[in-house]
Amino acid sequence: MASAPQPRHTLAPPEAWPALLRVKGLAARPLERFLEIQAASGILLLVATAVALGWANSRWADSYAAFWHFPVGVSAGNFSFQRPLEWVVNDGQSVIFFFVVGLEIRREIHQGELSEWRRASLPAAAAIGGMLVPALLYFSVAGVPPTVSGRGVPMATDIAFALGILALLGDRVPPALRVLLLALAVIDDLGAIIVIAVFYSSGVEPMGFAVAGLGLLAIFALRFLGVRTKLVYVAPSLVVWAGTYAAGVHPTIAGVVIGVVTPVQAWFGKEGFVQGVQQELDQLAAASNAEMGSAELVAHLRFVEQARREAVSPAESLIESLHPWVAYFIMPVFALANAGVRLGGAPLDAAATREAIGIALGLVVGKPVGILLASAAVLGLGVAVLPRGLKFRHLLVLGVVAGIGFTMALFVAQLAFEDAVLLGAAKLGVFVGSLVAGVLAIALGRLLLRPEHCEGAAATADEAEASTVV
Repeated sequence: MASAPQPRHTLAPPEAWPALLRVKGLAARPLERFLEIQAASGILLLVATAVALGWANSRWADSYAAFWHFPVGVSAGNFSFQRPLEWVVNDGQSVIFFFVVGLEIRREIHQGELSEWRRASLPAAAAIGGMLVPALLYFSVAGVPPTVSGRGVPMATDIAFALGILALLGDRVPPALRVLLLALAVIDDLGAIIVIAVFYSSGVEPMGFAVAGLGLLAIFALRFLGVRTKLVYVAPSLVVWAGTYAAGVHPTIAGVVIGVVTPVQAWFGKEGFVQGVQQELDQLAAASNAEMGSAELVAHLRFVEQARREAVSPAESLIESLHPWVAYFIMPVFALANAGVRLGGAPLDAAATREAIGIALGLVVGKPVGILLASAAVLGLGVAVLPRGLKFRHLLVLGVVAGIGFTMALFVAQLAFEDAVLLGAAKLGVFVGSLVAGVLAIALGRLLLRPEHCEGAAATADEAEASTVV
């Protein structure tokens, strides 16, 4: 008896060599498993940091500095635009990271944890407290020239490392705590963006704002014309970036602005996608016995592709496609470029020592204290409600894990200090503070949080005991 024919979509492409396809599958499987791990981005950041530290403290330390200061750019006639490779990483590719941040902020405000004030009030208050108290603590320790500009460094949270720590705690961490951390991190990023725009931008140049405004007008004009091809928006986005840079505002702000104005409503949506594709399939099935030209088939396929593309909003689609690049390339490269601190060199002077201590204290002490005080205030006033399944001990772990600053803190440090000694001290403070916060979060999580099945059993026992007493 002849076996049923194998469906065409399971066959290899006609040009492919089956042996190589099997090798490709074997090689891709471990990578797919690695990328599925929630802490994978944090692992890559950790590896990049270790490489940077090892490189900067090895016999090849001079090559580390020389590599990141290597000039790159373009020249055409009398025009020349060259910048160090470090600038390309910090002011160029980091714009994509901030663009994704802007997309996530817009999405959360539209339909996420920040869409309702009662749901948003707890993470908003926690984020604000987690920014103000570290800044005040730093100011009390190192709030004098020339280190006062570092007050924004301990205000940031590194969401990749923070989620990585929670992932290490396994089922001790309820899903509601991860959602609360994500919402807090989004508002924390928004606060960092405001700090960068207000405190770490150079003299304002009105003509630059005019250029950026023209770029934004072009983006809105394309939206009003119904242009949905994402690549078309690259050119006006570059105009916004160039105008923002020329205006004296840090160019990463351009990424946030463009992300925030990206549409968050789908054109077809789920129902439109299902109905539209079903109609096309029905038409194709009805015409299967008749002759169908390739042009007609391409028209049907083009509609199906459009329906697939427009089933989700542009913002959601861009987050889905860009997030892996940010998590597995942009942020590790940023860590590789900025984490190279020389250890064991000349001792820090008094100002640099105060700066490093202020940053570390801001992350380890200021973050949890600020988050807990602000959360207690809004919960006590009845403005916010603690998500179901969370208790005070969960907020304590949240506050401690939010003290992992790292990449965002390193980014702010780059803007805050031009002096190499002060910048090195800031990086040292970020490393020490983030490391201590991570270790404390793991220890407190294992000490205070019980696995989810144990929490459920305990809750059931409490209810049974209460019913017995009654």
